[in-house]
Amino acid sequence: MTKKHALAIALLSTLALAACGGSEAPAGEHAADAAHEAPKSSSAGLPEGNIEAGRKLADVKMGANNQSCVDCHGPQGNTPNGPDRPMIGGQYADYLEHALMAYRKGDRTNITMAGQATELTDQQIADLSAFFAAAPGELQDLDGLQ
Repeated sequence: MTKKHALAIALLSTLALAACGGSEAPAGEHAADAAHEAPKSSSAGLPEGNIEAGRKLADVKMGANNQSCVDCHGPQGNTPNGPDRPMIGGQYADYLEHALMAYRKGDRTNITMAGQATELTDQQIADLSAFFAAAPGELQDLDGLQ
């Protein structure tokens, strides 16, 4: 075997082992269950979200408008009550976190959402985002359009 072949085999072995690392579901869980866990880290710099806390919070009437999340987006975020209200069930938690933080800060504007998000804490944003991200999604990418 030449040095080039040995180097190639070593490199491929290293890549194969790296690709396998860290992808197992926690002991006793199925892969489908692991996919619905709250994210372990947030690109928004928020604490880890709690799905159950988010589920409860989504039903609480709050904010300047005294509405709950489910009043406008539906129980799992997929049945909005108007054409200007998006489906958020199954959306990426990081996306939802960034959107809620932008509404809270005033960088993103919507009369309803601005009134709702201004009072949310970082933990509440993380919890709501984890809940709606874990909900069954009806979102489609371009592959779903035929």
